Amino acid sequence: MSDSDYILDEALLASTGKRFLNYLIDIVFVFIGIIIFGFVAGVLIALGMQGVGDWLSGLGDLGWNLIGLSILIIYYTLTEGIFGRSIGKFITGTTVVDENGVKINFGTAFKRSLCRLIPFDNFSFLGSGRGWHDSIADTYVVEKKALEESLRLFHDFKLIGVQETEI
Repeated sequence: MSDSDYILDEALLASTGKRFLNYLIDIVFVFIGIIIFGFVAGVLIALGMQGVGDWLSGLGDLGWNLIGLSILIIYYTLTEGIFGRSIGKFITGTTVVDENGVKINFGTAFKRSLCRLIPFDNFSFLGSGRGWHDSIADTYVVEKKALEESLRLFHDFKLIGVQETEI
C-alpha cells in the first residue's frame, strides 16, 4: 500500500483563523531569529572582529531587508523541511503535506518559502483557505490529528478482505 492512492480531503484544511495564528506566531520567531543574528554580530564585534562591524554598517536598508528575508526563508525551509511544520503549526496542531497527505521535502519547503516573498501572500489564504505559497507549491495546511485519523481509516479500509499471512 502506498500513500499515493490517498487523496487529501479538503475538509481537513486548517481554518483561516489557525492559518493567521500560524503566521503571527511564525513572524515572532522570525524576528527572534533577526535579534539572534544581531546579538551574534555584536558578540563578534566585541571579540575584535571589526570587519563584521564594517560590513554591517555598510549594509544600508536593502542589505538589512535581504538579511531579514534570508532569515525568513531559512526559518520556514528548515522547520517545514525537517518537521513538516513550523513552530506556529506545532502550536496550532497543523501540518504541511502534499495532496497525498505526505510530509513535504526540503525542495517543496524551499519553494513555499520563496513564494512567501510574493507581496500580500501572507493574506492570500484568507479568501480561499489556501495561500499562494500553498497553491504554487502544491501543498496543503491541514489539521494534523484529523489527517492522521483520515489516513488510518483509509489504510484500514484497504485491508478489508485481505488475507492475513501466517507467521
